[in-house]
Amino acid sequence: QVQLVESGGGSVQAGGSLRLSCAASGPTVSLYTLGWFRQAPGKERDFVAAISQRVDGTFYADSVKGRFTISRDNAQNTVYLRMNSLKPEDTAVYYCAAARVARNIVSVRDYNYWGQGTQVTVSS
Repeated sequence: QVQLVESGGGSVQAGGSLRLSCAASGPTVSLYTLGWFRQAPGKERDFVAAISQRVDGTFYADSVKGRFTISRDNAQNTVYLRMNSLKPEDTAVYYCAAARVARNIVSVRDYNYWGQGTQVTVSS
């Protein structure tokens, strides 16, 4: 069982930055791929970024490449999402997720555990 708790959301103006954190608990967190997804009102939950178990692979949605950076600290069981140059279209609830086996890293179906989400609002 893995539990995920996000923090760091908030309201910023366009061009600003935020860093999201996700604290994971469980005996085997280091064996999981950890990812971030987001969901805007009335839309589906979309992939944002993911990082492999051994921190040797990072993956990003095209819409955030060059602006967002995912990282993880396995000693602290924490995954981060640094978001720079934020745009109003980045406004959404951001969810942390964990996948034991991610055959399709961008698919919500491959993730076994989810956090409760944290709101990010970017104003123009």
